[in-house]
Formats: sequence, C-alpha cells, structure tokens
Amino acid sequence: MILPVLLFIIGLALLIKGADYFVEGGGGLAARYGVPSAVIGFTIIAFGTSLPEFVVSINAIITDNPDVALGNILGSNIANIALVLALCAIISPAVISRAEGEKSKVSTETMLMLTATAVFAVLCLNTVIGLFDGIILLATFGIILYIIYRRIGKEPGSRIETHGNRDWGYTAGGLVAVIIGSQFVLDGAVAIATALGIPAFVIGMSMVAVGTSLPELATSLVAILKGDAGISAGNLLGSNIFNLLGVLGVGALIRPLAIPHFSDIIILALFSLAVIPLIKGSPGVTRAWGVVLLVAYIAYMVFLFAGI
Repeated sequence: MILPVLLFIIGLALLIKGADYFVEGGGGLAARYGVPSAVIGFTIIAFGTSLPEFVVSINAIITDNPDVALGNILGSNIANIALVLALCAIISPAVISRAEGEKSKVSTETMLMLTATAVFAVLCLNTVIGLFDGIILLATFGIILYIIYRRIGKEPGSRIETHGNRDWGYTAGGLVAVIIGSQFVLDGAVAIATALGIPAFVIGMSMVAVGTSLPELATSLVAILKGDAGISAGNLLGSNIFNLLGVLGVGALIRPLAIPHFSDIIILALFSLAVIPLIKGSPGVTRAWGVVLLVAYIAYMVFLFAGI
C-alpha cells in the first residue's frame, strides 16, 4: 500500500510542476513569436492549469479506466467551485464580491460555464457519452472559445516575458513531466482503489480530482491574495468549461463514457449554480456562502465514501 501512495504523490508533484513549466515555456514561446498577450492568456495560461485533468483523463480512457476519467472531471469541477473558489471567498470576500459594473465580465464567464454544464447534463440523460455526444461537446467548446476570444481580444493583456531558448526546454520538459506524472497518478489511484475496495469512480471524484485541481488552487489563491478576482474566478470557470467540453469531448471520441449515476450530474449542476450567489452577493454574503459551499463539499465527500 505504501508504494501506490508514494507513486500517487510523486505523480502529483510531476503533474503540478510540469504544468507550471509548460505554461511558462509555452507563454514565452508565443510571446517570442509575436502572439498577442491577451491571446496567450486566453489559451496557454487560462487552460494550462487544466493540463493535469486533460492528460490524466485521456490516459485513463486510453488504458480502459473510464470511471477514473469521468470521476476526475466531475470531481475537479466540483472542487474548483466548492473548494478552491469557496476558500478564495472565505479568505477575501471583498475581492470576489465587486461592484456591479466590474462583475459583468465574471457574469459572462459564469453563464458560459453554466451553458457548458447544461449541455453536458442533457447529453448524460442517455447514460452514455458517445461519439456523437463528443462532437457536440467539442462544437459547443468551439463556440464558447470564440465568444471568449471576441471579448478578450478587445482587452489589453498582461505582458508575457520570454526566456529565450530556455522556453523550448520548459515546454518540452513540462509536457514530459505531465505525461509521466499522469501515468504515476493513474497507476497509484487504481492500485489504491483495488487495495481498499473503493470504486474507481469514487477515487477519481476525490483523490485524483483534488490532486489535479491543485494548480487551480495555487493559481487562484495567489491571485486572490494579490487582489485580482478576475484571474481567480476566470481561471476556475474557464477550467470547468475546458474539463466538461474539451477533455470529455476528446475522451468520447476515443471511447464511450458510461455515466454511473445521474445523481452525480445533478450535484455537479447544483454546485455550478452556486457560483451565482457567491459572486453576486455582498462581501458578508460571499464569505458566508463560501463557508456553506466548503461544508457542502466536505459532506459530499463523506457521502461518497459512506456509500461504498
């Protein structure tokens, strides 16, 4: 049992650092070749923190562990809201709860995230996400990407620095670390689940999901402490969109994904809707709602393991 746990921890470390270097190197390369900083932020940086979810989930699907992949995506999306964003709201509610004019951008991202969740939930009614469903998810993802691109294309982006030829090493090394780390995480998670008799879906929803959400947690907490709610909330909502539409869309093209329990989809939808009062409320309401979400998340994790 010690070896699988150690393998899981080493894999997580490789995932987190690998994603960090990949984003840094990829952003530097894009800046070096004249890509606008707003576009870099929208693509490489915004979705770079979702690289662990993508690689772990696709690897799980390829190696015939679809329950781990689906649990990872659903669990990561719930954790992004009820763990990461909730912690940000508790730590600095005044930054999350801004003036109405400043909240309009976040509201747009919230609606896009809810749209992605709704499309995914409707497709899950068939209990299987198949090839045609994957095409619908990716098409929806493309439309949302276009909407976000049109919006951010009019805004100045932060300056992205290049590191010269080191960017090639950062990008390649980061990608290799993520791929190796994903295999370690997957092997460790499956071994732990087998040893303890825990369903792979539950392991994916809990251990793997929280582990692959650590980049979002780190990025968002740093952003919120610096007073940048836009980076924090936008990063999390963008990650959720990418997970549901991008990752599962690609995954469904590889192999059909069975939905174990539609109740988990309903819970995902409820947690997604809970973003609205978290962002729209006053600072006092925001902090209180953050506490409610965090308690609800802990209760849901207990419920998952209690049902084994």
